[in-house]
Amino acid sequence: MRSGRSGLVAIGVALALFASTGCVSKKLFRKNVEETDQRVSDVETGVETNERRIRDLKEETDSRLAAVDSKADRATEIGQGAMTRADQASVLADKAIRGKLLYEVTLSNDKVKFSFDQTSIPADAAAVLDDLIAKVKSYNKAVYVEIEGHTDNTGTEQYNLTLGEQRAMAVRNYLFEGGIPLHAINVISRGEQAPVADNKTADGRAQNRRVVVKVLE
Repeated sequence: MRSGRSGLVAIGVALALFASTGCVSKKLFRKNVEETDQRVSDVETGVETNERRIRDLKEETDSRLAAVDSKADRATEIGQGAMTRADQASVLADKAIRGKLLYEVTLSNDKVKFSFDQTSIPADAAAVLDDLIAKVKSYNKAVYVEIEGHTDNTGTEQYNLTLGEQRAMAVRNYLFEGGIPLHAINVISRGEQAPVADNKTADGRAQNRRVVVKVLE
């Protein structure tokens, strides 16, 4: 009897151990699966983060390339403008050699209020330009008009060349509306390159902001 009871106890103990071991294995398995899922999730998150960084870097690179292209186009435009003005200066110099000065008028700040950064024709200039138009029409020979735009030295050299040209073009348009044909008018900008007074004073800068109109045969 004792032998039979001992065998049953041994079997019971063995079953208990087996059951206990099985529970531990399942828990360990679930833990391993959860840890593996977390590692996979972390890897996927890292991949997505890298993809976003790559997209951001590409967008930034494209933006910088576009800015470089824009600056290159602007540099080309400025260079072409400088060449055009040089050609105009050459034409005017050639004509000046062949002709003589018949009449000249200067539209400066003290006469026509060519204020700072202004490009349109001031009202005070109308009478002066109307008188010039009448003189040109009174000549019984072919003449041409040379218009020079000048500025003070406020701002960059390139900006002042453009501003001087805009002021000269405003005078050209006024003369054209008054009846002088465009083929008889030449325009050039000197910008800040030919001051007639000291740019260190307000009065000097006002004198330098001017348009010189010459009538030559």
